[in-house]
Amino acid sequence: MKKRFFAIVMMAITALIVTACGTSSSGGTGTEAEKKELRVVTDAAYAPFEYMEGDKIVGFDIDFLKAVAKEAGYELKIENVGWDPIFVEIKSERADLAVSSISINDERKQTYDFSLPYFLSTNKILVREDSEIKSAADLKGKVVAVQNGTTGQAAMDKLLGKNNEDIKKFDNNNLAIMEMLSGGADAVVADNGVVEVYAKNNPKEKLKVIEDSGSFEAEYYGILFPKGTDLKADLDKAIKKIVENGTYEEIYQKWFGQEPNLKMLKAEQEASE
Repeated sequence: MKKRFFAIVMMAITALIVTACGTSSSGGTGTEAEKKELRVVTDAAYAPFEYMEGDKIVGFDIDFLKAVAKEAGYELKIENVGWDPIFVEIKSERADLAVSSISINDERKQTYDFSLPYFLSTNKILVREDSEIKSAADLKGKVVAVQNGTTGQAAMDKLLGKNNEDIKKFDNNNLAIMEMLSGGADAVVADNGVVEVYAKNNPKEKLKVIEDSGSFEAEYYGILFPKGTDLKADLDKAIKKIVENGTYEEIYQKWFGQEPNLKMLKAEQEASE
């Protein structure tokens, strides 16, 4: 009888040990176990938002996402895959998320999920200082360089007509700007952050940036997710937290040298919830 009781006790102890070992190997509690390394894809040819500095991917978007991930408790593995492959990687769920100055719009929301908006943007026109172009209307009859698949291209398609030969499309904005500088285009249309920083950092090129709020609508960037992802809720909470605690403003000041319009950003975030 004692031997049988002893055997039962030992079996119970063994079961407890096995259970404990299983919990340890999974990384702790269920909540902690879910905190993992996320695969992030980007197009690192969009300074100052994401670009290559040696062998490192840097930029506003990168610092922003790192702050969000830290707040939410995730590690990041960021890969430069190019613009079009971003959407393939996310749609096929080979990547967990993408950050690459991706404008939130209704067409994209049919296929993907977006985080709360994190950046207020608008398209602007980059031209040489001696250019006669003063507004979007002046682009008619001119050659305009854009990055393919962006809202800049969509704006030009709307203004000049789809498949218009005067719209030159490139894989990234750097190539579009080079086309204008070499005389192959009269203007570049791209996000304000891109053209403003380029003109500021390259004074010898003698460029100016033209704003036309009547022709270009305000838009917002968001983190791109596969449809139905569970990550959105975690990262949305973290985005709101870093906006509230001042981290977002610090990152914005670092890259753009001015304060963000937090009032408009918060209003858009509330409208998106």
